[in-house]
Amino acid sequence: MAWFYLILGGFFEVGFTTALRFVDGFKSLPWTLVFLVSVTLSMGLLELASRSIPMGTAYAVWGGIGAVGTVIVGMAFFDEPTTTIRMLLILAIVGCIAALKLTA
Repeated sequence: MAWFYLILGGFFEVGFTTALRFVDGFKSLPWTLVFLVSVTLSMGLLELASRSIPMGTAYAVWGGIGAVGTVIVGMAFFDEPTTTIRMLLILAIVGCIAALKLTA
């Protein structure tokens, strides 16, 4: 169950980083609320997961899911570049996350 919490928390990290793009100095109330709810859920789920997963592993996996997810959202919805090197680096991050899970 801890890994489920960790992965879900990583997805909420993608939510709060995406919402952060739209908060406009925290003047946009709907986006600010999405940001606050997402960051709260993300951190709460990370805390739950870290009760049984080593904190260093949990944080690295959580951050990796958030980073990869945010890059993918940027490429899919915000016209960020999808160069070969970016794709290879994303695969490297995913590989490192998988390796951490295997050693946890």
